[in-house]
Amino acid sequence: MSSFSQSLKEDYHIDDHILKALEEAYSACQPYFEAITETAQMNQLKVLRAFQANNVSDFHFHGSTGYGYGDSGRDTLEDVFASLFRAEKALVRVQIVSGTHAIAIGLLGNLQRGDEIIAVTGRPYDTLLKVIGLHGEYGSLIHNGVEYTEIPLTPDNKIDLETLFRHITERTKILLFQRSRGYDWRPSFAIETLESAICTIKARFPQVICFVDNCYGEFVETREPIEIGADLVAGSLIKNPGGGLALTGGYLVGKETLINNSATRLSAPGIGLGVGASLNFNHTAFQGLFMAPHIVGEAVKGAVLAAKFFELLGYTVNPSAKEKRTDIIQAIQLGSKEKMIAFCRGLQKASPVDSSARPEPALLPGYTNEVIMAGGTFIQGSSIELSADGPIRPPFNIYLQGGLNLAHIKIGLVLAAQEILHT
Repeated sequence: MSSFSQSLKEDYHIDDHILKALEEAYSACQPYFEAITETAQMNQLKVLRAFQANNVSDFHFHGSTGYGYGDSGRDTLEDVFASLFRAEKALVRVQIVSGTHAIAIGLLGNLQRGDEIIAVTGRPYDTLLKVIGLHGEYGSLIHNGVEYTEIPLTPDNKIDLETLFRHITERTKILLFQRSRGYDWRPSFAIETLESAICTIKARFPQVICFVDNCYGEFVETREPIEIGADLVAGSLIKNPGGGLALTGGYLVGKETLINNSATRLSAPGIGLGVGASLNFNHTAFQGLFMAPHIVGEAVKGAVLAAKFFELLGYTVNPSAKEKRTDIIQAIQLGSKEKMIAFCRGLQKASPVDSSARPEPALLPGYTNEVIMAGGTFIQGSSIELSADGPIRPPFNIYLQGGLNLAHIKIGLVLAAQEILHT
C-alpha cells in the first residue's frame, strides 16, 4: 500500500478493498494520462500565443465601474478569447451568470418571431428547456413566437442528419448542438463528429447558423467548435475556461454579426458591447484562462480514474477509462436514490469548503426533477472544481466533474465509495 493510501486509511478510515481498487485503477490509467498531458500542453501553447498576440499587460487586469466605458482590460480579454477560439469576435462578461445564460443570450439575440430553432443532438440539458419554453415560460423562445423542433439521436446515439434535412425549411435559422452529455446516458460529441455533421449541413444549407453549447468541453481536445465550422459558441467561466479562478461570468464567440446581436440582449439595443463594468473580474478571468488547459487536464485525468475505479467496484460507467474524452463529465450508474445521496455526501466530506454539509435532494430552479448536488467549492457552483450532481430518477446516474488537481480527486473518489459502502 502506498504512503498516500496509508494516510487515507488512517485519516478517513477507508476500507482496504477500496484503497486496493484505487491503486489498481491509478496504475491502469497511466497510459491514458500521458495522452491527456499531451493535449493539455498543446492547448497551453494556444492560450499563450493568444495572450501574446494581443499584448496582454498588467494594465489590463484593472477593472472599471459604472458604465464601463473604455474598459481596455475587458476589451482585450474578449480579443484573447476571439484569437484563442479562432472567432471573429467574442463577448466575455462578468454580467453573464451561467452557461445557460450565455446560450440564452445567443438564442434570444439572434431569433425573431417566426424563426425556427432545431435541437440537433436530442433533448437539451434541463435548464435550457425553460429557455426554449416547453412549459410556457414567460420570455422564452416559444413565448416570443419562435418555433422549436427537436431531432432525437439515432438508437446508437448518432446525429440523425437524414431526419434533420427533412425538417429544415426557409424558417429554420439556428441548429443547436449540445457538445456534452448533460444528464443523458450517452457519449459526448467529439470535435471530429461535430465537424463531420456541420460540414455536411453547411454543404446543403449554408444559410443556417450552427450554434454549439460548449459547456464542459473546452480544452478537452485540441480544437474548438469555431475551428470546425460552427458559427456561434457559448460557455461558462465557472466551468473549463475559468480555470478555477474566474469568480463568475460566461462567454460567446463567433461571427461578428451574431455576437453583436447577442450583446443587445445582454445590455440593450443601441448599446450592445459598448458598456459593462468589469469591476474586479479581469485579473481572475485572464489568469484562470491561462491556467485552464492544465486544470482541465487534471479534471479529465480524474474522470478517467473515476471510470476505472468504479468499474473495479462493480458499477457501470460511461465513458469507460479507455474511451476518448470529449468533456470533463464522468457518468456512474449507481442504481438507487440512496447510493446517489451517499456518493454526494462522501464527495462533500472531501471538500475544502463546507465539508461538514450534508447534501439533500431538492427541486432547483431550471430543473424538472429533484437534484442531488455535492461541491464544497471556492466559487459557488463551480463545476471545474470537484463536484457531482444528478437528477433523482431511474436509473439513478450520478455525474462527476471537475477537480483542480488529481490528488484531491483521488480523495473524493475514495470517500464517495466509502460512503456508498456503508449505506
